[in-house]
Amino acid sequence: MISKIPNQKSQIENSNVKSNNVKVRSYGFSLEIIRFVNNLPSKRAFWSIGDQLLRSATSIGANMTEAQGSSSKREFIKYYGIALRSANETKYWICLLRDSYPNLRESCEYLLDEATQISKMLGSSILTLKGKEALPRF
Repeated sequence: MISKIPNQKSQIENSNVKSNNVKVRSYGFSLEIIRFVNNLPSKRAFWSIGDQLLRSATSIGANMTEAQGSSSKREFIKYYGIALRSANETKYWICLLRDSYPNLRESCEYLLDEATQISKMLGSSILTLKGKEALPRF
């Protein structure tokens, strides 16, 4: 039975305040996902979903790193857009695990919250780079 991610209070939570740097957050999130996937039950469905989760979650930071080598602002925005889509895909896989295996609920809620925060940071960065303001939320 998995109820918590081992060593859940990693570098993301060890500081009293979470970093506002999306690259730092995504790197720490990737580490958390690696630990989480390595501790999933050894059943066929978890292998497939865990693999997809691992790919999408680690893709977030990888695409932001790739953006650093961009030759234009447009290309930089493109890579951040890919990172945002990966973050949204990651949320899907986490929700699927949460809803299909109740013993994972607590761990998944933690990961889902972090993925959501990273998504919001990426979305805000993209809007800023495009010179647009975020739409008000009601």
